[in-house]
Amino acid sequence: MGVVEVLFLGAGDAFCSGGQHQAGYLVTSRRGVLLLDCGATTLASLKRHEANIAAIDDVFLSHLHGDHFGGLPFLFLEWIYQSPRQRPLNVVGPPGTAERVTTLFRMLYRDVGSRPLPFELCFREVQPGEEVTLSSGTLLPFRVPHQQEEVSLGVQVTVEGRRVVYSGDTGWTDDLIHHSSGADLFICECSFFDTLVSNHLAYRTLEQARGRFRCQRLVLTHLGREVLARRNEVTLELAYDGLLVQM
Repeated sequence: MGVVEVLFLGAGDAFCSGGQHQAGYLVTSRRGVLLLDCGATTLASLKRHEANIAAIDDVFLSHLHGDHFGGLPFLFLEWIYQSPRQRPLNVVGPPGTAERVTTLFRMLYRDVGSRPLPFELCFREVQPGEEVTLSSGTLLPFRVPHQQEEVSLGVQVTVEGRRVVYSGDTGWTDDLIHHSSGADLFICECSFFDTLVSNHLAYRTLEQARGRFRCQRLVLTHLGREVLARRNEVTLELAYDGLLVQM
């Protein structure tokens, strides 16, 4: 393997367009394993691609929409019953993460969710620009324009001398150029082809800006049906479930 591997667990949007799974990206290095987002389909994808679920050290949540954090309760169940876990799990996310995650677990599984987990769940709620160092890497979150009231984050992950940048869900901002500059991999959302909205990106926008990006590799993800229907017109790299990037 390369020094760092990124496995795309889900390249689809909230609607699982094209049958693709929801957001989830597994960053593996000799230092540890980091899961970027955990959509509702993440556990299925981890098992489909025979990933080592027990090896996950840390989880980063870009924002608190179900297709980005709704899979955590099923991971908790896995670690309670199927692959018993005792070591702590770090969950890093925007303000409100601890309350939303624990509430969701209790809503879906009232009996199990009301009891203490057999492993420590360590929440770290961060603000944009607040650097966090974990066993799996150093995270530098930055704010992106996706929600008006709650905080949505992109993140720079630095590990083993490599840098992976993930946009989360976002509308266009020149900050994407800045934060992805020099990155080995930029995982960037692309929900639409030419429909322009303020809180998601369109392929036409990214195509027009392609000469401004200074990353080694740009991969488009969170793909909606509009992009998939016109993929023969796309010249930038599109993600797919199971894509493995080695650096």
